[in-house]
Amino acid sequence: MKTPHDFSGRVALVTGGASGIGLACARTLASGGARVMLADRHAEPGEAAVAQIRQAGGEALFVPVEVADPASVQAMVDATVTAFGRLDIAVNNAGVGGVRQPVATHGVADWQRIIGINLTGVFLCLQAEIGAMVAAGHGGAIVNLASILGSVGMAGTAAYTASKHGVVGLTRVAALDHAADRIRVNAIGPGFIETPLIARALADPAMTEHLIAQHPIGRLGQPQEIADLIAFLCSDQASFITGSYYTIDGGYTAR
Repeated sequence: MKTPHDFSGRVALVTGGASGIGLACARTLASGGARVMLADRHAEPGEAAVAQIRQAGGEALFVPVEVADPASVQAMVDATVTAFGRLDIAVNNAGVGGVRQPVATHGVADWQRIIGINLTGVFLCLQAEIGAMVAAGHGGAIVNLASILGSVGMAGTAAYTASKHGVVGLTRVAALDHAADRIRVNAIGPGFIETPLIARALADPAMTEHLIAQHPIGRLGQPQEIADLIAFLCSDQASFITGSYYTIDGGYTAR
């Protein structure tokens, strides 16, 4: 599907781009003319995603990344600038879930892993991406993937919910810090989307029915619906939008 937004001449970086929302974003940005660096920790599906974009007429490359590792993140951004000459758009999508457990018994190692990837990872990506944009002096647009759990809670998800609340706050501060650099930073909060992250839950018909019931619109979301919002926020049509957090959740948080 071709996006209505024109990204010709721009370079986009998408983390967690090998599948799900990240892949939908990479395809959508490429369909608008952006040259896309697709970053993921999994090389095989990442290269397959690049091949898919190229087959559709887009331009893309793959770079491996561990978003919780500062050196790996900087290498990712450096590889993007080296390959394409600049960085205009970044989508910080990489993230993980976790085992459901109450706060009192939440494993410290699991807490540190989730916070490290979901929150510190976004922080590290922002630092490297904004650094490249500031050095080039042409501004840019960044979208961070939070969640509906960036504004509400869910029992048993202490680390995940804390990380996504943190992403929303971090987004707002980054937007304030770098508005003068003409860098816009926004966050989105998807509801439950049909991606590999929740594929295991969807294998249980009872769980699928339960998840659908949480969304007044009567279904789960699709990755392309999230990608379309992200493409808008990265486009010139969103030039006055920064420091904002948009839920896209089928009415989940309206209850």
